[in-house]
Amino acid sequence: MEHSIIFFDGVCNLCTGSVKFVIKRDKKDVFRFAPLQSDVARQYLAPADTLEVMPSSIILVEKGKVYKRSTAALRIAAHLGGGWNLLYGFLIVPAFIRDFVYDQIARRRYRIWGKEESCMVPTAELKAKFL
Repeated sequence: MEHSIIFFDGVCNLCTGSVKFVIKRDKKDVFRFAPLQSDVARQYLAPADTLEVMPSSIILVEKGKVYKRSTAALRIAAHLGGGWNLLYGFLIVPAFIRDFVYDQIARRRYRIWGKEESCMVPTAELKAKFL
């Protein structure tokens, strides 16, 4: 099985909390994770010309296609159980509206949720999910 990769801001508390949220609900083992600040991110994302949004965006690489911001978040939600997959329906909202809301949260994420001095280090049991 080819895993989808979620690239996230590794020092953002909101982002690392979101990764933990996804891991807990990823019952089908769809996702792998890497911080946007990592060499893995540069390797995958430089050819896709997505480095300009780093690290203020979540980026999903799914079946070779790159999704950013609100579209990435909604596509991730589509794979989660517990009713979270219903959020995928928000794709009907135009991207410029969804991304405006996303950007407002992204701009304030450090001020509201804080940030760490270094990227999250996964526990031994979660290490296999990180690239």
